[in-house]
Amino acid sequence: MSEGKAVLPWMVIRQDPNGNRYRVGRYATRAEAQGMVERLSGHRAGGAGAEGADGGGAGERRYLVERLRRGSGDHA
Repeated sequence: MSEGKAVLPWMVIRQDPNGNRYRVGRYATRAEAQGMVERLSGHRAGGAGAEGADGGGAGERRYLVERLRRGSGDHA
């Protein structure tokens, strides 16, 4: 197998109120992915400046952790 490509089966997905989903990142373990969700959610909840200025009120975005399924066609 190729040694240069790491397997990152855990994804963090951001879902907006309209149901649109965007991949935020991929991680080797569920714990890493969940840690990113906590950091992203905590940063927004803290109300810190311009980083949260694109959305509006709390609960506008939802972050999910999902496992990449084999053969899903997601190769990025």
